[in-house]
Amino acid sequence: HTVQVSVSAGLLPVAPACLAKVSRLFDLDCQPAQVAAVLGPLGEDRPGLRLPGSVDTFEQGVRAILGQLVSVAMAARLTAKVARRYGEALPDAPDYVCFPGPETLALADPLALKALGMPLRRAEALIHLAQATLAGKLALAAPPDIEQSVKNLQTFPGIGRWTANYFALRGWQAKDIFLPDDYLIKQRFAGMTPAQIRRYAERWKPWRSYALLHIWYTHGWQPSMDSEIAGIQ
Repeated sequence: HTVQVSVSAGLLPVAPACLAKVSRLFDLDCQPAQVAAVLGPLGEDRPGLRLPGSVDTFEQGVRAILGQLVSVAMAARLTAKVARRYGEALPDAPDYVCFPGPETLALADPLALKALGMPLRRAEALIHLAQATLAGKLALAAPPDIEQSVKNLQTFPGIGRWTANYFALRGWQAKDIFLPDDYLIKQRFAGMTPAQIRRYAERWKPWRSYALLHIWYTHGWQPSMDSEIAGIQ
C-alpha cells in the first residue's frame, strides 16, 4: 500500500509541515517488521497495521475527553457539534469548518458547551484543557518521557487514567501504551484484574499500542492465562 499526497500551489511554502502531519496521521515512520517480530501470532491477521495519529494534538485532546464513557458514534456526534458551534467556516468552502483552537474554547461558556449534550464537568474539562494548552502546559509533540507526561495529564480536571493514556496513544502517537481500563479490553480479558492485564501486556513491549489495536480489532480474541498471571491480584 502507498499514500500519495498532492498539495496546491498555495500550500507549497508549508509543504514540509503538511507532509509531517500526514506522516503522523498515518504512522508512516512505522517499521511493521519490527512490530511483527514482537507481537507474533497476535499480529498475523493484520500485518502492517498502523497506529492512527492526529493532525492536531489539541483537537485530539478534545476528542479524548468527549470520548469518556460514551460510544464511538456518540463521541463523534459531540465532536461535530463542538466544531459546528465554535469552529470557523472556510471562506472558499463554507460547508467545511476548521476545528476550534484553544484560544476559542478557552473562552467558551461551560453551560453553552453543556447544552451540546455533555456533562458540565466534561465541558469544564474542555475549557481547562484549552487554557492549559495556551499556557504551554500541554505538550503538542510527543514528550521524551511519555509515562511521566501521562501522569501529569491526570492532574488536569476531568482527565483520568483512560483519557490520559488514550490521548497519548492518538495525540502523541506513543508506541507503547496499553489501556487495561478500556471497556473492550476488559471484555477481551474477561476475569482478569487490571494488574493482571498490565502484566500480560508486558510481553508486547515496546509496541503495546499496536497490540492494543490488534486486540480491539480481533473479535473473539482471548488471552491464555498462565500461572504467573493467575498469581497477580
